[in-house]
Amino acid sequence: MEKAELKQIHKDLEILKRDISLIKNILLEDEIELTEEAEIRLEASRKLPRSKAQRSFGL
Repeated sequence: MEKAELKQIHKDLEILKRDISLIKNILLEDEIELTEEAEIRLEASRKLPRSKAQRSFGL
C-alpha cells in the first residue's frame, strides 16, 4: 500500500474510534430517554414479526 493510502486509513480509523467512543459514552449515561417518535417506532418494531423485519432490512 502506498504511504498516502495508509495515512488516509489511519485518519479514517481515528475518526471511527472517536465516533465509537462518543456512542459508548451516550449509551453508558444513566438517564437515557427516548423521544416520542423513537418510542412509537420501537413499539411498532416489537409488533412486527421477526421474519418480516429481517426481509425489510435485508438480513
